[in-house]
Amino acid sequence: MIELWIKLAYSALLAVILPTYVRWWGWKNFLWFSDIALIATGIALWLHSSLLASMMALAVLLPELVWSASYFGRLLFGLRMTDLAGYMFDTRKPRFLRALSLFHVVLPVVLLWMLHELGYDRRALIAQTLLAWIVLPVSYAVTTPQDENINWVRVPARLRQRMPPLAWLALAMLAFPIGLYLPTHVALQALFSPASR
Repeated sequence: MIELWIKLAYSALLAVILPTYVRWWGWKNFLWFSDIALIATGIALWLHSSLLASMMALAVLLPELVWSASYFGRLLFGLRMTDLAGYMFDTRKPRFLRALSLFHVVLPVVLLWMLHELGYDRRALIAQTLLAWIVLPVSYAVTTPQDENINWVRVPARLRQRMPPLAWLALAMLAFPIGLYLPTHVALQALFSPASR
C-alpha cells in the first residue's frame, strides 16, 4: 500500500522540478530517460502501477547509480568517474537548479521501494524496449550534433569520421535493451516477486 503522503510529497517535488526545468533546459530535456522516469514514477505512484514502476526501474536504475557514484565520488573525494554529473559542479548554473538534480539520488530509492511494495512486472522488458524504440529516434530527430547528446543518440565527436549517424542510432537501439534493460530485468526478477495480476 502506498501512503497518500508519499504521493503528495512526490507530486510536490514534480510541481517544483517540471516548471523549473522547462524554463532552464527547455522541453527537449524531458526526452532524457531519467526525466521520463521522474514523471512516470509519479504516475505509477498514483495508479499503483507495477508495470510502469518496473519499466522505469529498467530504464534508469543503473544509469542513476552511475550518476550518484559520479557525483558523490567527485564531491567527497575529487574523483572524476564519468561526466554524467559534471554539470553539478558548474558554478555558472544556479545552485537551486543544481540541487533539483539530486532527484537522481532519490529516484532509484523510490523505484526499488515501489517494486518491493508492488512487485516486479515481467512485461516491463518488452514495454520499456518499445518505449525506448520511440524515445531514441525522437531524441535523434529533434537534436543536432551541436545540441546536448540526449540519451547518447549522436555519434561522439571522436567517432564521427568512422561511424554513420544512423548506424550509431541503430546501435543505441540495440544497446539499451540488450546491454542495460536485460541484465537489470534478470536482477529485478530475482529480487522481487512478479506483480500479481
